[in-house]
Amino acid sequence: MWTTAERQRIARRLRGIATRIDVLSDAQAAALGALGGRAGVLVLSGTGSIVLGRNARGRWARAGGLGPLLGDEGSGFWLGREWLRATTDGEDFMPARRLVQSPNPVARIAALAPAVIRRARRGDRRARAIVADAQRHLAAFTADVARRLALTQPIDVSWAGRVIGDAWFRRGVARALARTGVSGRWHAPVEAPVMAAARLAQTLATRDRGPARLRRAGSERWGSGGHVGAPSSR
Repeated sequence: MWTTAERQRIARRLRGIATRIDVLSDAQAAALGALGGRAGVLVLSGTGSIVLGRNARGRWARAGGLGPLLGDEGSGFWLGREWLRATTDGEDFMPARRLVQSPNPVARIAALAPAVIRRARRGDRRARAIVADAQRHLAAFTADVARRLALTQPIDVSWAGRVIGDAWFRRGVARALARTGVSGRWHAPVEAPVMAAARLAQTLATRDRGPARLRRAGSERWGSGGHVGAPSSR
């Protein structure tokens, strides 16, 4: 859910449950909660991945987040898929085939990621190469978002998701980010996404107590060509 049309469609379906409705993506809620409302960048890497940033003027930018078919670089699925590619050879393809043909193959393949990270930490050459690539992808996304938003360095960076939640993996992303020339100040998430959404709903409720109306999504542009509205959800 990224475009203006998608958000407006969802808002119309929710008409009547509140006097004002704003719709935001789960990644936006995670970014607002993790950063405590400050300008900065969220690196989200779980089953999928996306890097999302917001500057002091409230403008958003994103990198990645295109899903397993087109992207999700540095995600759990990406790590698992690259491991299967590196270890599947010749006639020894049945383990990979079973995963691909299983119910919910994306989640099953993503579940391999913790083992790949453990192997990399212990020195496995193939796993280390895969993990280093994942870290470089996430760092490049972070640097791109920071530069497009003209964030002052060191930029505030936080995280969400099981993969980036691994401290060893995250330190590698931080080192890769530094190599891009972007200085980051990493800190643990301030609050849960649902709390950030609740605070924004409270702000909307106290900002305008006029006639009931449906608040239209704003026109802040995503770097990828979509749009994002003023963030609030309930």
